Amino acid sequence: MGATFGFTLQATDGLARKGVIHTPRGEIRTPAFMPVGTAATVKAMLPDSVRATGADILLGNTYHLMLRPTAERVARLGGLHRFMNWQRPILTDSGGFQVMSLGPLRKLTEEGVRFSSHIDGSKHMLTPERSMEIQRLLGSDIVMCFDECPALPATDEVVAKSMRLSMRWAQRSRDAFGDRPGHALFGIMQGGVNRELREESAKALQGIGFDGYAVGGLAVGEGQEAMFSVLDYAPGFLPEDKPRYLMGVGKPDDIVGAVERGIDMMDCVLPSRSGRTGQAWTRRGQVNIKNQRHQDDPRPLDENCTCPCCTGYSRAYLHHVFKAQEIIASMLITWHNLHYYQQLMQGLRDAIGAGQLSAFVAAFHALRAEGDIEPL
Repeated sequence: MGATFGFTLQATDGLARKGVIHTPRGEIRTPAFMPVGTAATVKAMLPDSVRATGADILLGNTYHLMLRPTAERVARLGGLHRFMNWQRPILTDSGGFQVMSLGPLRKLTEEGVRFSSHIDGSKHMLTPERSMEIQRLLGSDIVMCFDECPALPATDEVVAKSMRLSMRWAQRSRDAFGDRPGHALFGIMQGGVNRELREESAKALQGIGFDGYAVGGLAVGEGQEAMFSVLDYAPGFLPEDKPRYLMGVGKPDDIVGAVERGIDMMDCVLPSRSGRTGQAWTRRGQVNIKNQRHQDDPRPLDENCTCPCCTGYSRAYLHHVFKAQEIIASMLITWHNLHYYQQLMQGLRDAIGAGQLSAFVAAFHALRAEGDIEPL
């Protein structure tokens, strides 16, 4: 895989950007939504089915894969792409966010984080160097540097201390990553909701030099208004010629708002997690298939949707199989949700390319305001 990693900016509309990320395993159209395959699988979906929804790239999870089945085992079996039968690009997060979520099960030092596995209590040490090693063993196309992500709200003092530790870890991640043609390393901006700290973080990352840049430390409890207030300025601190990735976001209106503010990539477990709990995402907002009003409804989730769920199955059927706890309920609703998310991304890309983003966004919000249509 000697080909290089790159990013081509094709069009802009206001702050929004349309582009292509080039990798040896294929192109990633941006703005892009990355389905999450935490444990080397997008739950309830086959890889070919995920691809059929329009996904160009998946996200894998360093923390979960290092514990089970272990990165060393995945490497012996030919790498993550072969292991999970997904031959297109894979981005792996660094494990930092998951380790930070362990609370009392972890101990943070300058070296890294010592923690106990949530699976069996075994002891582990995750450092920038070990995170880079794990992601190399997995064979990730896009590697994330190891960072510390404090939960919000937090004082500026706590956020500043955490951010500066993350910047030191970013340099160690860069050093440990080395020269790997065809693979990319992304830095992660931290700084909470403090503009000066965000700018300091962005300057530190650019001084180190990365192939792409993430806006981290959002979608961690601060709310949409605070998140958007940060996104009003934070992407502007990052280079125009590199991809910008907003981590862990989110709901469709979060995605649209982030794209309007210059974000190129996003990921979230929401469409697949919602699929397993009977929540469908449509152009008109959420549909809770558990509700009794769907039990006699012959309509699809969305009459304009072309996914296999909507073209082949009624709300009444989905209500029945969910209530009966049949596996097909998770499969069909997850497929629909991922299809909807990818159609939303295609709509955003088309609108940016045509210079019609404001009209697209207005129509998006108008439909959601109408809500789900009651059956006759």
